[in-house]
Amino acid sequence: MRATLASMPSDGDFLKLLPQHPLARVASQGKALEEQQRLEATTVLAFHYRHGVLMAGDHRATADNIIYSDHVEKILPLDGESLMAIAGSPAVAMEMARALGTSFEFYRRSQLQTMSLRAKTRALSQLLKENLPMVMQGVGTVVPIFAGLDQNGGEPRPAIYFYDPLGAQFETANFAASGSGSLHVKSILGYLDQWGTPRPTKLDLKQAVMLALRLLTTAAQFDSATGGVDPAAGRYASVYSLDSSGVRKITATEQAGWWQKAATT
Repeated sequence: MRATLASMPSDGDFLKLLPQHPLARVASQGKALEEQQRLEATTVLAFHYRHGVLMAGDHRATADNIIYSDHVEKILPLDGESLMAIAGSPAVAMEMARALGTSFEFYRRSQLQTMSLRAKTRALSQLLKENLPMVMQGVGTVVPIFAGLDQNGGEPRPAIYFYDPLGAQFETANFAASGSGSLHVKSILGYLDQWGTPRPTKLDLKQAVMLALRLLTTAAQFDSATGGVDPAAGRYASVYSLDSSGVRKITATEQAGWWQKAATT
């Protein structure tokens, strides 16, 4: 039956006109799920420093206004040359990371060489596109950051990519952030990238780690879903570096030593 002007939905949801359409059922289910608690992970960031890329994230996962955990690992090494930072649904993001890690390793063993950075970024984009039904239901949304080594052109070059939930990818010049506290993080990094003395791209590893910890602490002051850093409780961040030699984890012990030294100088 033809829809009349009076029957048109006022909120712009034209799927209501097709109640038997699969997308209409998905949208309806999504609205019901919106009323349930959804586990989400926030906040993650990445930026270029003097020797490569630093990627960091807090450990908090929330379900609506409830703090579900302060022990979630949001920076996930995929192989010796790539990292993925997760924001959104931890379950879906971690499954994506496992799938990517397995495919990267299978390619390395079967082809006797590592997968190109272009192929890796497209593989993540494809997983995000396949996750579209979950996104439309209002659950399972993932907005990741990816960092990898570009082996083309001689010396390996670390690169940062950020994505939207539908799989569109963008290479960022100097920094990226995702999650509920990302606006505060990007605002500070944007300022430092233009007027910082020194700029983040000129920092050594220790200075870059300290900047990441302070960014997460600042984000936590304005965003309740961000756990931040609590030295008194011995809680630091998940921090990794990526340079021409590969992936390196910055341990909590290293972070504590650098934090305490900075506090006394």
